[in-house]
Amino acid sequence: MKLELKKHEKFKAPEGPLLIVIMDGVGLGPENEGNAVRLAHTPNLGRLMAECPWTSIMAHGTAVGLPSDADMGNSEVGHNAIGSGKVCDQGAMLVNRSLESGELFQGETWKWLVRGVAGEGPGATADQRTLHIIGLLSDGNVHSHIDQITGIIDGADRDGVKRLRFHSLLDGRDVGETSALLYVDPMEEKLKAISSRPDRDYRIASGGGRMFITMDRYEADLQMVRRGWECHVEGKGRRFKSAREAIETYRAEKPEATDQFLPEFVIVDEDGPIGAIRDGDSVVFANFRGDRAIEITRAFEEKEFWGMPRESYPTVRYAGMMQYDGDLKLPRKYLVEPPAIANTMGEYLARSGLAQLAISETQKYGHVTYFWNGNRSGKFDDKAETYIEIPSDLVPFEQRPWMKAAEITDATIRELETGKYRQARINLANGDMVGHTGKLYPAILGVEAVDLCVGRLLETIRRMNGIAIITADHGNSDEMFMLKNGVVERDKDGKPQAKTSHTLNPVPFIIHDPRGAGGYELIKDAKFGLGNIAATALNLMGYRTPEGFYESMIR
Repeated sequence: MKLELKKHEKFKAPEGPLLIVIMDGVGLGPENEGNAVRLAHTPNLGRLMAECPWTSIMAHGTAVGLPSDADMGNSEVGHNAIGSGKVCDQGAMLVNRSLESGELFQGETWKWLVRGVAGEGPGATADQRTLHIIGLLSDGNVHSHIDQITGIIDGADRDGVKRLRFHSLLDGRDVGETSALLYVDPMEEKLKAISSRPDRDYRIASGGGRMFITMDRYEADLQMVRRGWECHVEGKGRRFKSAREAIETYRAEKPEATDQFLPEFVIVDEDGPIGAIRDGDSVVFANFRGDRAIEITRAFEEKEFWGMPRESYPTVRYAGMMQYDGDLKLPRKYLVEPPAIANTMGEYLARSGLAQLAISETQKYGHVTYFWNGNRSGKFDDKAETYIEIPSDLVPFEQRPWMKAAEITDATIRELETGKYRQARINLANGDMVGHTGKLYPAILGVEAVDLCVGRLLETIRRMNGIAIITADHGNSDEMFMLKNGVVERDKDGKPQAKTSHTLNPVPFIIHDPRGAGGYELIKDAKFGLGNIAATALNLMGYRTPEGFYESMIR
């Protein structure tokens, strides 16, 4: 099929370019003392919302292809959706497909893990090396799924892994609160069956409740991760002969306790802990959702994480089920690749001979290129596309919250004024990258820097008789403090608890069209998401919505 845009019979193209501005991490959250977006001085955004057609759109959960609406959006899936004009499966669905097809086991990361326990690289002898799997053991399908974990275990068995240890995180949150044995018992039976062969040794090695060890998020309680490290890696914790014995003992001692809060346990035999992690081992974190996987990932990949000493820091091969944070590249190795998305807006423009521009600083350069183009490296047409990367500062973002917004804006204005582009896209990363620091006042400054640059860009668009779309890929700076039932959470000293993650809030979608109404109206009686932006942008440029794209937000 030849990809070529067709003229729209009703929408009239502007004289100048269409500019899409992604205010990364600038969401629409409730007004409170931790909302840096609302606390910031943003006269340009205020004027846009007062004078221009705008609406709020969804940027998380199922609206961007994640398993449920409890899942935060992120920059990768957000730019996938914006650039492709549709939403593709992410997370759990991708893992299931990769396991079913066998693609996961053909990937270089899996082979690298297996080669490690077979003796490649420094560490113990091959007979002493172990493949470790750490993961939430349930079928809740929010962070993980037991079938995915057993699928990896089967793959390890097929590929000749002799020693495997599973470190079981008990759920009781996304499933029944005291349902742990419904998952532990079948896992024990499976591992026992595999271990009945003389060359296999597969066992549960440690575990504990997900809200007591390992699965902290937003750095709300780093001691959870420390307890998890000591339990899984160092073999420290209360000792039992089996996971069932541990669960039954804890329940007998404290009948009101639910699975998610059960203390850590370590399985031992006559020689001591059976599954401490050692030099030369390979480790898989089997959760697919990112928020509660990031900190344990950092513990494995950053020797100085926590800023406190650890008794051991083994040299291991570590991989996540997926990459949990594309901005921070955590983890460096992962088992399931993001989706390959065809027929994106950028490809349609290129195949139609329409010049397009993509600019951001290093932190988000891949988002307006690789992710925008459906996880595709390179250009569709060198003559039709110009990509510009502004090198990011190599200092903590809270120290320079303005980041490279001014330089991005300078380059964008300079390029637009050449008159050769029909569409441009830029990412101003401040709201996200400064938001990740958990520092409120730098985040406010970051949002103000974005607002200032938006104002400059709009002057250029007005001068060139173009159109600008101002939006975001997800929230972040709109929620700098932890909230519970809409109320800011505080520590024992009354200090607000910082939040460093993305949010579940919608994002703005604003059309700045100096021509006035332009013969169209923004539809406000529908539930739209990031996947609806591309069709809207193409309509504003005077083209029909391509086949397979989500519907336009204008009529």
